[in-house]
Amino acid sequence: MNLIEKILAAHTAVEIVQPGDIVDVAIDTRVARDFGGANVVKNLIEYGLEPQDVSKTFFTFDCNPGGSDQKYAANQHFCRQYAREKGIRVYDINAGIGTHLAIDKGLIWPGGTFVSTDSHANIMGAIGAFGQGMGDQDIAAVWASGKAWFKVPPSVKLTLTGKRPDNVSAKDVVLNLLHRFGANSLLGYSVEMAGPAAAELTLDERITIASMGTEMGAITLLFTPTPAVLAELEKRSGKRFRSVRADAGAVYKQEIEVDVSTFVPMVAKPGHPHDDIAIEAVKKTKIDSAFIGCCTNGRMEDLRVAADILKGHTVAPGVVLKIVPATDEIWQQALQEGLIRIFKDAGALVSHAGCAGCAAGQVGQNGPGEITLSTGNRNFAGKQGKGSVYLASPAVVTASAVAGYITSPDDLPEKPATFSPQGLQLGERRPKQQPATAPLELTGRVWLIPIDDIDTDMIYHNRYLTITDIAEMAQYTFDNLAGFENFAKAAQPGDIVLTGKNFGAGSSRQQAVDCFKALGVALIMAESFGAIYERNAINAALPILSYPRTLLADLDLQNHDTITVNLESGKIRNRRTGKIAQVPPFSEVQMAIYKRGGLLNR
Repeated sequence: MNLIEKILAAHTAVEIVQPGDIVDVAIDTRVARDFGGANVVKNLIEYGLEPQDVSKTFFTFDCNPGGSDQKYAANQHFCRQYAREKGIRVYDINAGIGTHLAIDKGLIWPGGTFVSTDSHANIMGAIGAFGQGMGDQDIAAVWASGKAWFKVPPSVKLTLTGKRPDNVSAKDVVLNLLHRFGANSLLGYSVEMAGPAAAELTLDERITIASMGTEMGAITLLFTPTPAVLAELEKRSGKRFRSVRADAGAVYKQEIEVDVSTFVPMVAKPGHPHDDIAIEAVKKTKIDSAFIGCCTNGRMEDLRVAADILKGHTVAPGVVLKIVPATDEIWQQALQEGLIRIFKDAGALVSHAGCAGCAAGQVGQNGPGEITLSTGNRNFAGKQGKGSVYLASPAVVTASAVAGYITSPDDLPEKPATFSPQGLQLGERRPKQQPATAPLELTGRVWLIPIDDIDTDMIYHNRYLTITDIAEMAQYTFDNLAGFENFAKAAQPGDIVLTGKNFGAGSSRQQAVDCFKALGVALIMAESFGAIYERNAINAALPILSYPRTLLADLDLQNHDTITVNLESGKIRNRRTGKIAQVPPFSEVQMAIYKRGGLLNR
């Protein structure tokens, strides 16, 4: 049998397996991440299932290790609670990428089987193990039963011959392979990496190449562990493992030889990891940001390459370089070797271990129009944000961050490229318009919200602060105020909000004013306002008025009564009862800003 067949057969009830056989495979290591982990737990609870063996079951929080997204934070906490109850080990937000942790800590070994809610779980091929990414239901079933059904894939033997050029990294090797095989030529195959050029690869280099088997459409890229790789695994995990290899005379669907001496440094163009081109064709392409990390290139060897290039250099003006080690142990080692100091002195942002921009949950995202050069494994549209992402090796990414444009380490300029303001489109200038005549008398339905100290997070939560389109803000008004979460859906243009003391306490966010304007709220009345909120509302020409505590009794005011308010005189009339009351009117400054449609209208 070949390598994949030997691994699968060793984990089934049969001695020999062949391509096309469907077999139940015992799974040595079962992992759920913060991405998908909560759904795994929910499936178990819903179907009344229990983890079959907690010693083989783990959580790894690597997609959003900062918990900066509220839903990720909630899911992580939910998984932690479940883990405490069941005695499951959690590699929490300070630990790093789950697949790397599994390798370095000996949770998986040559010849072992591993599943995770991570499409790059086949990175285990780097050590001669079978790894697969799975959906939430699949993982829940494995947690409960300890096994999963698989169809034995056909195998391709890919023999790497020739001497790899000195300027060709492991990332370049896999980009060259992607250039040749594309995203589907090896679809559904187990690819067994062989030959002298493969045998020379270090553990870190094998991880880089195996990580991108997913992008090639392969089930896995499997390497036979060498004594050097086994020694490195023992050094990292403290455990001793045996090698696993194909039988002599093993049968393959196809055998292919590739001469790596013909490989060149390559870059994947935005949109597809397999749309690769020699770096010479895209040199001098100006970049806005650069990223070193992800499960493909966050290892010590990658960080050392980056540090060697950055030593004595600084990141080009206007370029942001983000560096994220794969695991906390790698981070600590980089600190001990002085690499972190080199990165910081060069002007790079160094984050704690995790998946970073690849999962769009940590540092690494880019904005519309931004051009990023990344060591990630994917550059699909929207994967790392709204900008364009090129993929390259750590050496090319680092050199380009110093140069300000795509280049190689042997072609660094004396001076970095800088951005020119000419032709820069930062946004359209609002055409000068005469504001419409501002009404001095407002009539609207009243929302009574008798709550003091309503802060800006209750009005407009900070999870929406990245929104810049005022029209989009309306839907989130009061969605964090208990009892009024549906306010935005029920409110009508012209409505008037009447609330308690210190309305708008908290932050300086303008959105807490603009959301009411977008919703069409005509007036906000409160016993008092937060100082910053009051200024923001007046300057945005959102009518606000303070009122005395006796107002509700004076008007015999009930929720959803209709009132008429004169901003100039301060007189208020309840249309239902006919009762009239008085509040302080607009000040001279407030009236002037209101009439011209806002502070910035001149």
